[in-house]
Amino acid sequence: MTVSSVTSGSGTSAASTSKSGFAALGQADFLKLMTVQMQQQDPFNPVDQKEMLAQMAQFSSLSGITETNETLKGIASDIGSMSDNNDALKAIADKLDAILAAQKAAASGAVTTAAASGADTATN
Repeated sequence: MTVSSVTSGSGTSAASTSKSGFAALGQADFLKLMTVQMQQQDPFNPVDQKEMLAQMAQFSSLSGITETNETLKGIASDIGSMSDNNDALKAIADKLDAILAAQKAAASGAVTTAAASGADTATN
């Protein structure tokens, strides 16, 4: 059986899309191809059911992998922003440590008090 080019409702060819390669095909493309395949099949020699189920299983697996990939991208993005937040918190903690060290250095020293019996000295 020979099949000429298939056009969608907008008049563009299904084969001439701006996507590159099979990796760019999505769920809508698969459904479109499956629909065209079923429309163009020979009614006296239909596609084997096992073959059709295998194609559907492969697509289901691909869909799951795609969802997992998107989830992992989200997790990686979250981890990246956490790393940025951790860097900012570390910088704030370092500044606070420096301020506290400066205050502690300024507060330490000798305190002299005058007492009735004489001069007492207390050190900190």
